[in-house]
Amino acid sequence: MKRFLPLSPFAYALVLACSPATVAHPGTLRSSRIEYDSLVKRGEPGPHKGGGETTAYSFFDQEAAMPVVFRKRELHAGSAIGYHRNDEDEIYYVLSGRGELTLNAERRLVGSGTAILTRAGDSHGLRQLGAEDLVIVITYPRPSSQR
Repeated sequence: MKRFLPLSPFAYALVLACSPATVAHPGTLRSSRIEYDSLVKRGEPGPHKGGGETTAYSFFDQEAAMPVVFRKRELHAGSAIGYHRNDEDEIYYVLSGRGELTLNAERRLVGSGTAILTRAGDSHGLRQLGAEDLVIVITYPRPSSQR
């Protein structure tokens, strides 16, 4: 018999947010929904004073009860997410492209298939490299002020 370790609240929220369907808790009103890149995308400068142009996709932004934020971001040529300190755990997943990650002042190259966990209290930044856009998925706990 396989035994599984219990999930942390963040891991549980991530599993729920990424599942195609979730079971509603008794007494809550929720509805499943689908959102499309083409309807949520918007151009933005590189976050955290990173510079350059990016395209941001904020999925389920209007779902205040969601415990996590789920985003996709395309970092176009020369753009970056500026070096900053995390207040919460955060996960990046690289879908395509190449970049340079600076994590706690240490630089590493990242590319398609790379998963990055940055912990609360750590600092990081990400810079696009090469001709292809760096496309990432980002998830982190929704700030309590937005719930």
